[in-house]
Amino acid sequence: MNVQFLGGAGEVGRSAVFVNDALLLDFGIKTDSPPQYPIGDIDPEAVVVSHGHLDHAGAVPSLLSGDARPPIHWTPPTYELALTLARDTLKLHGGTPQCPFTEEDVRRVTEVSEPHGYREAFEAAGHRVEFFNAGHIPGSAHVLVDDGETRLLYTGDFHTGTQRLVSPTTERPDADVVITESTYADVEHEPREAVESRFVDSVRTTLWEGGTVVVPAFAIGRTQELMLVCDAHDIDCYVDGMGKEVTRLLRQNPEFLRDGEAMRKANSNARFVTGRDGQRKRIADQSTVIITTAGMLSGGPAMTYIPEIHANPVNKLCFSGYQVEGTPGREILETGSAELGGRHLQVSAQVESYDFSAHADRDGLRSFLEAYRGTPLLVNHGDSCAWFAGQLESEGHDAQAPELGETVEV
Repeated sequence: MNVQFLGGAGEVGRSAVFVNDALLLDFGIKTDSPPQYPIGDIDPEAVVVSHGHLDHAGAVPSLLSGDARPPIHWTPPTYELALTLARDTLKLHGGTPQCPFTEEDVRRVTEVSEPHGYREAFEAAGHRVEFFNAGHIPGSAHVLVDDGETRLLYTGDFHTGTQRLVSPTTERPDADVVITESTYADVEHEPREAVESRFVDSVRTTLWEGGTVVVPAFAIGRTQELMLVCDAHDIDCYVDGMGKEVTRLLRQNPEFLRDGEAMRKANSNARFVTGRDGQRKRIADQSTVIITTAGMLSGGPAMTYIPEIHANPVNKLCFSGYQVEGTPGREILETGSAELGGRHLQVSAQVESYDFSAHADRDGLRSFLEAYRGTPLLVNHGDSCAWFAGQLESEGHDAQAPELGETVEV
């Protein structure tokens, strides 16, 4: 089996792995400025997508811009989420280098889509493929690829820890080689229960003092996780941005959620913002919680809320995920100020950060990979892939970190 790394090697973003010059695993975007896409000029016979985040699925419609119409295989939630992201990318960046596809390409995705559930084997480009729950976001999958001689496990993004939205991965399918993510290979997450407890205590304190809490959150996964947290602790909240549409889509696939009834209750607890008639500014004056995109303050309704609440030290800005270097969110965390919507804001509101990560950390990665001791490991999807491969080798694993563009024979 030949495996070529077209993206995601030594980096987080634009994940793309080409198997036997026929089967493409993921085709994502790296959201730099300008954005980066997988390298190479390929013509896959079929495409398999592990989950519906931009860095894994964001460039998929561009594969349909020519004459080829490869079938695209994914779980039902991944299909819905990838379409939502594609339409949002068109809306925001259509006709620019930040959008590598057209509206017609997106329409074609619906024609070639082939959804599958977990543990439902299917054929793709002459390979037997099977999905297993990866515990990352709803519909996320480990992908097992069998060409008749070699079984390749592509982990995708995964989580071995507890979340309210999805159950952690417990799957360890037999494989001859494993391509593993390594996003947080050098990080130890604080226990989720402790993170949630600190977040809830902080929010309640601010509400008791009469302040407003703005929680920037990624639309896919993080918004719904925070909705569940608020409902579990009897905290009212507003939800704004693309997370509203994502929540609706995920509720249509309750079998991919940890607890569909809990998500229904959380949906009832939340108030969804329309944004009409100055609604956002009125909400920002209330003593309430606002969960809104964008998670790194790079756009979305957050651009309205932050200027409204930034000057009052009773208010609070609670980041719920990692802030990439160069984003307004990162600047506020490090300096207390940032350019937002053409204005330079010096933030007097309290600023806090909480690690609600949906990725396995150092210990989670090692516990997962322990099941594959003696199995060759290919480390990708991380900023320290070579370092982590070296760490694994020092612990007795057979590990390497392929470089961008490299083809590995396994």
